[in-house]
Amino acid sequence: MKSSPVKAVLFDLDDTLWPLVPTLVKAEAVLYDWLTQHIPGVVQRFSNEELRALRMELLPTKPEYKFNVWALRHAALTHACHLTSENKALVDQAMEVFSEARNDVALFDDVVPGLASLSERYVIGSISNGFADLAAIGISEHFKTSIAAHQFGSAKPHPEIFLAACEALAIAPHEAVYVGDDPLLDIQGAQNAGLQAVWMNRFQRVLPEHIVPAASCANLYELDMWLKRA
Repeated sequence: MKSSPVKAVLFDLDDTLWPLVPTLVKAEAVLYDWLTQHIPGVVQRFSNEELRALRMELLPTKPEYKFNVWALRHAALTHACHLTSENKALVDQAMEVFSEARNDVALFDDVVPGLASLSERYVIGSISNGFADLAAIGISEHFKTSIAAHQFGSAKPHPEIFLAACEALAIAPHEAVYVGDDPLLDIQGAQNAGLQAVWMNRFQRVLPEHIVPAASCANLYELDMWLKRA
């Protein structure tokens, strides 16, 4: 670890502060139930798995879809409505339903006390390629900045999104520790931008040999202890 004192801790969100897969499965189920009632033609033609396949088909058609998953989902639903002659005007409402369910996350048990403890000593921020709303989730009070790729216009692992968070907090990159679960997007991305990187390994995964974080931890308590020692 570099000699400069750490001033900020920046977090990834999905699979770092809450589990992603069960959140998405639940949100997609809630949306599908809503579609059944309000846009039934889409449900009659497409299963949830087929809607996912439709998003994957659309992914390479516009560069923005690589960092704007909200726009991709919106476009896929719009296209599904077009293919089934359903009312495309209802897609905005459908996305509101999905977004609300997407923000109904089950935080890992250590997150709330961990953020409270860390925020006493550091400024806290987040950088995410998703579109979670920390205010809706109920933890925004701990964060001084929250940058989402779909609003920023660029996504991890590109350096500019990490540097924008540092600029927002008025700190140098080497004064920040970035914490995330993805070896490429989070660890390598943060390091390439000049930040220190800590791997949040909640699921006992194995890192590629060429990825070397400053530390590895399984929860925010371990992160807090490492920061105190470092």
